[in-house]
Amino acid sequence: MNVREQSESPAQATALVLQNGEFGELERHATGVLASTGDSSYFVSLARTGSARAELARICASLGAFEWVALAYLIFSSMMIFVFSKNLAHPWKLMSVQAIVATLICMLCVAGARAEERAQHEGVKVATRFWHFWRHWYPHLFFLFCFEELGYLVHLVNPNWLDAKLMAFDHRMFGVHPAVWLEQFATPLRNDFFQLTYLTYFIYLLVLGGILYYRKEWHSYWSVMTYSVVGYAIGYLIAAVFPIESPWYAMAGMWHGELHGGPFTATINFIEHYGRVHGAAFPSQHVAGSVAALWGAWRFRRWLFWVMLPLVAAMCFSTVWGRYHYAADVFGGMVTGTLGYVIGSCIMGRRGAVSSDQCVVTRDW
Repeated sequence: MNVREQSESPAQATALVLQNGEFGELERHATGVLASTGDSSYFVSLARTGSARAELARICASLGAFEWVALAYLIFSSMMIFVFSKNLAHPWKLMSVQAIVATLICMLCVAGARAEERAQHEGVKVATRFWHFWRHWYPHLFFLFCFEELGYLVHLVNPNWLDAKLMAFDHRMFGVHPAVWLEQFATPLRNDFFQLTYLTYFIYLLVLGGILYYRKEWHSYWSVMTYSVVGYAIGYLIAAVFPIESPWYAMAGMWHGELHGGPFTATINFIEHYGRVHGAAFPSQHVAGSVAALWGAWRFRRWLFWVMLPLVAAMCFSTVWGRYHYAADVFGGMVTGTLGYVIGSCIMGRRGAVSSDQCVVTRDW
């Protein structure tokens, strides 16, 4: 073998390893040819590049449509934070937190994929079920994070509250301010009933998702989650551009007193005291999430749709009764929830919308 052949042979072999995807063998191969080349930097560089590409490919393969939208939202909102950083007290902290959340999402997806791969050879174990459960149910925590984050992003673009615009819209449409006009019908019993219907918001996606998860209908399950994340993402971005305070604050001096009731009113007051986000009222995320779930029920569980429909309608009304939203917020939530369904359906039609680790092993549980 001449000098030229000797120098080309390792490179050709390395290229072959890369082409075949045998990244784990690349570094050992590079070490084996050091004696003939006397320089390891080229081969170690290729080994590291191959390993990085393999890991990146693993991450991408583990992501589904939900993650496409969730990560896109985090990237886009981080760009907005960077552009309008002068309007925020701690923009770099917010961007860092979003980067951490994005990293955790990717790590969870990869962990779920690896657990499924091990289950292919070793069978389903407790660890497999653990990672599979969190792989499918973490979206609810993501929604909560994004909503709470809006408390810091509500004046991202505009430093002023724009409630007067929606108050004028409601008055032109109804001839009165609905939240103020409804006070005349308030009684402790009615207040508690509508606070109960307001609380039903928290169960729509849990119930529908739980049914689909139990039935192992993975494409349907992730379709519903994708409808929700698209609707929420649109609403979050609108709320960051169009700051609305809500009637609870903007119209506080226009009614005669608080709404008194029973245990459900007390529960809502507790939640609002410790979890209320000041602002981010338009569009109503309660309505958007409920409508997106309602569309999911229409498509995948028609009987559940008819059960949910009156509850969702009452919940929408309760947001105005309880002084949490303007009527315009409700209409906006209906639109964004429906957009979540329409756009989400298109996204779910794309190849790879449900990653392999989300359905391969667990379909036989």
